[in-house]
Amino acid sequence: MNWETMMIALSAVETMRIPTELGELAVHVVGDGRRGDQLGGGRPAGTASRPDTVGWHSMFVDSRSWSRLIALLPDRRFYLIDAPSCGASERLSGAVDISACTRAAAEVVGALGLSEVDWIGNAWGGHVGIELAATRPDLVRSLIAISAPTFPIPMSLRAQVHLLLPIYRVFGARGPVRSTIMQTLLTDETRRSDAEVVELLDACLAESGVDAVDAIATCILNRTDLLWAARRVTCPTLFVTTDDRGEWTSEQARGVVDQMANASLTEIVGARVIPALEQPAPLAEAVTTFWERLVVSG
Repeated sequence: MNWETMMIALSAVETMRIPTELGELAVHVVGDGRRGDQLGGGRPAGTASRPDTVGWHSMFVDSRSWSRLIALLPDRRFYLIDAPSCGASERLSGAVDISACTRAAAEVVGALGLSEVDWIGNAWGGHVGIELAATRPDLVRSLIAISAPTFPIPMSLRAQVHLLLPIYRVFGARGPVRSTIMQTLLTDETRRSDAEVVELLDACLAESGVDAVDAIATCILNRTDLLWAARRVTCPTLFVTTDDRGEWTSEQARGVVDQMANASLTEIVGARVIPALEQPAPLAEAVTTFWERLVVSG
């Protein structure tokens, strides 16, 4: 399975590489609309205005993880970022943190010549989006943070990751490491009955290889508390939780949403960490409803 196969239902795919402080990041342009002939050129004169949406995926996958969702979201132009050490992006030379990823995301948006975007991020991408919306409100029109806890990982999970990283560094995502990743990201039902998702996850793990270790340290071990950032976000925000991720429940997310200026919450049933893969239809409905409200309120 490759990028072209996963994107067969979409209207167009173009890939560019944008230099950032974390190396060159691959950005896949998908969907309706046209962009300027040169990077930073913006939308050509006479081109119909369409929302620009930037996506950043979860750990252990790459931009292909959005394919099922965005096939259900027409009339949008998506800029799908492969995070550092994932997909076609350059590999990290060492672990960084969410703030470094946020600065790199701002560099991407700036290089694309986009004045304001709708950000959609899953887990890692949600964390980046929260900090980006808090620190660069001029770049973010709206924010969707999917399965993105605002607190650092629990100590029990931190200990588990520390135990697995040396094995991962030597052998990659094989044996018990692969099993742990599969169980962490996907529900029992998905692992049992959705071979395409399992195949996609295996393909992403194989492509990242042992370089994923620095990404794991970056977005999991080095993830600090982001409640401060959530409280500073003023743009319309949708937090998306799932019914099967025990470390980030709807009740916990509600406690954060209630402290924010313009946020709402929805739960997707039958998913764990990546509902765009496990439950794309209900997620697409929630996302579409949120974006339609932006048009009405705007």
